[in-house]
Amino acid sequence: MSEAIRTQPAAVAVRHVRRGLEAMPPIIRAMRPLQWSKNGLVLAALLFDRKVFHGDALIRCLGAALVFCAVSSAIYLLNDIRDIEQDKLHPRKRLRPIPSGAVSAAQALRVAVVLLIVGGLCALAIHPEFALIIAGYVVLMIGYSYGLKRLVIVDVFSIAAGFVLRAAGGALAIQVAASPWLFVCTALGALFIGFGKRRNELITLEAMAGQHRANLEDYSVPMLDQIIAVVSAAMLMSYSFYTFDAANVPDSHAMMLTIPFVAYGLFRYLFLIYRRGEGGSPEVLLVRDPGLLICIAGWVCTSLAILYFA
Repeated sequence: MSEAIRTQPAAVAVRHVRRGLEAMPPIIRAMRPLQWSKNGLVLAALLFDRKVFHGDALIRCLGAALVFCAVSSAIYLLNDIRDIEQDKLHPRKRLRPIPSGAVSAAQALRVAVVLLIVGGLCALAIHPEFALIIAGYVVLMIGYSYGLKRLVIVDVFSIAAGFVLRAAGGALAIQVAASPWLFVCTALGALFIGFGKRRNELITLEAMAGQHRANLEDYSVPMLDQIIAVVSAAMLMSYSFYTFDAANVPDSHAMMLTIPFVAYGLFRYLFLIYRRGEGGSPEVLLVRDPGLLICIAGWVCTSLAILYFA
């Protein structure tokens, strides 16, 4: 079977996703709804603490995820306002609503302020400690947009910290103690995706990389390849330790049955980075690549079966 035939379903999926996005109002597209998939991490504590079928905990956790969607969209709007000129140089980002002129900077700023206010009030309603997590996330992401993203390596660590705050926020929203392994695996997974994205940007933009993102000149492909190899190995080992060492997993060590899903997901993502030249838009890969979709679905179903029905 030819490569063209094998990739046809993925290409069809991409076209459907793009058509769906293009049908949305520009201001909604500027809020990057595809990125909301990242906030599914907020539900991790709910899953692993076996509270998926607890009505109050489920509502609180879903509310926490929606709050992260609101504030993260606000940050994306502020970031696009800040980076209008650089994004105009990027082959894909120049088509975003704000760099393309479909949404004015003033309109985007007004919407961002509203989202931050509404998100903050809803966070307080869920739990005061969760509101502190949201405040920390907003401060971190604004710091990223206005300075941290120019610091080599620190930029990706800042993104990883944002994912750890999502996981911590989900735990605080329902007042459960999350396993330290959850935070370790979350941080390593975010680093893996973040450095993969930097590699894609470096290769895609080539000589113009430094004009789009100042610190890309400090990276190199061999350096990123080594970092990705180290982080991916560390993530697989950490997740493996989690499956039999965390306090909230079955004593039978049945969670080890989920290790193959994580291993395949990592290797599939590496394949997409190195053989398909992808990785620049992780949120798109999650909805377009059949291999990753099946892997994630298999991991979720297997984890639910082990944690709730074993």
